[in-house]
Amino acid sequence: MEQANASSGIAVGDECKMKFLELKAKRNYRFIVFKIEETSYQVVVEKLGQPNDKYDDLVASLPPNECRYAVFDLDFTTNENCQKSKIVFIAWAPDSSRVRSKMVYASSKDRFRKELDGVQVELQATDLSEMSYDIVKERAIS
Repeated sequence: MEQANASSGIAVGDECKMKFLELKAKRNYRFIVFKIEETSYQVVVEKLGQPNDKYDDLVASLPPNECRYAVFDLDFTTNENCQKSKIVFIAWAPDSSRVRSKMVYASSKDRFRKELDGVQVELQATDLSEMSYDIVKERAIS
């Protein structure tokens, strides 16, 4: 396991990087939800989405009152009718989550995101309307 980062104080568990590589290279998962364990300040895998899961399954996996990070393997069709795939990173920080939690997730996001080599789209959301499928797809196409 990696040492805690001095600026944010979090450590990134090896499982996070391993599961992300499996999503990216083997497409074993459609999505991964990550959480920061508040006692150990370590980012851990909370949930793995099955390959046939949909974006709605990821959205349903995000707690309404707690922050999370997530990655989603998005398949889409471009305006030129080409099939594409991009990995989307989502920083979920609902308005109703605790202030301390939002601060920890915000200060740790860039460091954690750098561990996930291959993310092509990044999105921050405080409300489900900010991360609708249409918004995510639009960000992926542009």
